[in-house]
Amino acid sequence: MLSVRNLEVYHGDVRSLKDVSFDISPGEVLCLLGRNGAGKTTSLRAIMGLAPVRSGSVVFDGVELTSLPPHAIPKTGIGYVPQGRRLFAEMTVRENLEIGLMARNTDRAILDSIFSLFPVLKSRLQQVSGTLSGGEQQMLAMARALCLDPALILMDEPTEGLMPSMIATIRDVILELRARGKAVLLVEQRMEAVLSVADRVCFVENGETKATMATDALRVDPDLVKAYVGIV
Repeated sequence: MLSVRNLEVYHGDVRSLKDVSFDISPGEVLCLLGRNGAGKTTSLRAIMGLAPVRSGSVVFDGVELTSLPPHAIPKTGIGYVPQGRRLFAEMTVRENLEIGLMARNTDRAILDSIFSLFPVLKSRLQQVSGTLSGGEQQMLAMARALCLDPALILMDEPTEGLMPSMIATIRDVILELRARGKAVLLVEQRMEAVLSVADRVCFVENGETKATMATDALRVDPDLVKAYVGIV
């Protein structure tokens, strides 16, 4: 589905990615794990065309994304939930979802599926999104991305700053998306947020991918996390 190979990305004169490579298949949750500044968010931005790729390739369902403008990439079937949610805070929940639908001209019937994941949003349609709780805003950011009916969803630290009960809700939604055959590329820096949802973990350090392994191996030997990126 998605194949990322040897990505190199610069911010000005600073090389932020120097060799990032990984793959993700339908119905799989892959987590990019590493410290702050390791290159995880930049990897997602590069996939979405928001960070110019100096060299390397990003191929999604046979299409080379690095040759496309950023506005064309969601149309290929990739949803993006950025860190910090990036909602239109002065618009209502309904208006935010409408923007998501327009991005790919998705049939409005997709909303039924989305509301089955986030029933609280159906009762908040007329509410201004900036007045939602942090957890509800995260739900809306995910719902807006799902309005594209994507085959692949990129999520940048979706549990950041949330209460434990809301973290559990987000985890359950990710597992349901996987069960529906969606691929999820998840960025995290906390191991405990990863083990319950990810199939595989790709360790990123200093703009490079160091190793990719099944989460089962990390459950058996948690010290592997320290061995690769020195975090717990």
